[in-house]
Amino acid sequence: MALTQLTVVDTAVDILQQFGLADLSMRRLAKELEVQVGALYWHVKNKQELLAAVAAKLLNTEQLRVIPENFATPADAVLQLCRKLYLALLPIQDSPEVIEVASALQVEQLNPVLQLRELLHLAGLSAEESRFGQQLLLNHILGSVAYRQNLVQLDVDAPQSDGFDWGLQRAVSGLFSRT
Repeated sequence: MALTQLTVVDTAVDILQQFGLADLSMRRLAKELEVQVGALYWHVKNKQELLAAVAAKLLNTEQLRVIPENFATPADAVLQLCRKLYLALLPIQDSPEVIEVASALQVEQLNPVLQLRELLHLAGLSAEESRFGQQLLLNHILGSVAYRQNLVQLDVDAPQSDGFDWGLQRAVSGLFSRT
């Protein structure tokens, strides 16, 4: 099998999903691909770039796309996109950390995160407010996912509702309260 960037990223996603971020090292990835570590650097510059590509692979799916015209209000579209992101990330171990690194480095590769900003702007927020709103909502999503994942790792009985949707609705209504 020829080593390609797609192969490298797909294998990294598999390692993340099976073992978590702590086991996703360049050495482990090279071992899984049966290549020398140096061969990976032809396809990704460093681990941060790899994590950005992994995040893009996790998020850039058609299931996470929201069509604003299908919703009564832009706020409804924002709520739906945030819920989709939350549910997509929840089963993927350590996904909040991966998305945080990727969004800090290369947010332009994360289509749902960009769409979130676009939806906020479409709803009447300024470019700056849309950027701030995007970060607020992304922080809520990632924090909620991390909280739930930590409860599972600690084997704590978590309530069926973790307050994610309640907090999300409050945040979105606050963003649109003055527009």
